[in-house]
Amino acid sequence: MNLTLKVWRQKNDKSTGQFVTIQANNIADDMSFLEMLDIVNDDLTRKGEDPIYFDHDCREGICGMCSLVINGRPHGPNQGTTTCQLHMRSFHDGQTIVIEPWRAAAFPVLKDLAVDRTAFDRIQQAGGYVNVNTGGVPDANAIPIPKRIADEAFESATCIGCGACVAACKNASAMLFVSAKVSQFALLPQGQTERYERAQAMVDQMDAEGFGNCTNTGACEAECPVGIKLTNIARLNREYLTAKIFRQEDVHA
Repeated sequence: MNLTLKVWRQKNDKSTGQFVTIQANNIADDMSFLEMLDIVNDDLTRKGEDPIYFDHDCREGICGMCSLVINGRPHGPNQGTTTCQLHMRSFHDGQTIVIEPWRAAAFPVLKDLAVDRTAFDRIQQAGGYVNVNTGGVPDANAIPIPKRIADEAFESATCIGCGACVAACKNASAMLFVSAKVSQFALLPQGQTERYERAQAMVDQMDAEGFGNCTNTGACEAECPVGIKLTNIARLNREYLTAKIFRQEDVHA
């Protein structure tokens, strides 16, 4: 395939960016989208031009590093797929593809298509953990947990922190990410010690980072590559409200 790419190019977070038209020629339909960008970068390098800067790591849909808005959709046209799992057979010869970074004030552009997502790290550090006694690993069945609850916690824990929910949201809200990180602990006995402190601390940090408010349009769930559900946001609201109504010592009493 021969494709026309309109790629967002920006030197750093202080400069003004713009779309630049780049030709991608002789692209095989079994290539991944990132492999296509690798080919384009090889051509740019041979010409003595600056290659396109973009995030990637595992290229297996696990790490959450790839973060491209492709033709207006985070991770591209296929639902339940990360950018690295998107293949060029989803496009056709002669097509124009617009590629840009996540758009959110809390995700400043570092260069070209790469953004700074350390805001997610700071939210996680605010409360996305459990305090446990050190020692030997307990048996898996030492604490009986109903399968439905275990499955819900596991599904919440599959969030890869890519930020597609923020990029898809008209308000650049991080509620789906935060709610998944809160839910995976709030549902399990091991997460009860800091349960309400966690919800309050992570939401407060989310607000401090400059993310927008949730208005329940559902774009985050629709574009999430691992299918995190909106019900997690309802759970986060309950956890946060309870933390605000009761004192921590009353909650644990």
